[in-house]
Amino acid sequence: MTKLRYALVFVSDMERSVAFYRGVLGWPLTSQSPERTEFTTEGTTLALQYATKPSGAAAVQGEMAGRCQLGLWVDDVEAFHRDMVARGTLCIQPPTEGAFGAKLAVYADPDGLPFSVARSLTKGPADQGLP
Repeated sequence: MTKLRYALVFVSDMERSVAFYRGVLGWPLTSQSPERTEFTTEGTTLALQYATKPSGAAAVQGEMAGRCQLGLWVDDVEAFHRDMVARGTLCIQPPTEGAFGAKLAVYADPDGLPFSVARSLTKGPADQGLP
């Protein structure tokens, strides 16, 4: 079995991105420098790497080669949404019940990288013991 242990996100402004991932999402900082910062979240490391060139992407939405989208699992999507809106985080898609049996919302980090937040609507193996 292959397990995701590491994700790398290229950022245009390290301080702004660290403030977002640490302050807004609350992820613990494990190392920091002007070129690279790492956070560890339940067995997976998220690394921010300073990008020497901007992405030039005009739109936040849409599938584009060379981009990634982080997927987060939370206990309460509506509470997460209220918190993100209160903090001024760009909401691309407010919480919506999806055809795949989950409530899903999509937001953007300071560089426009989208990340989704979901919570299962039915209790099952994917819930991993969440209430």
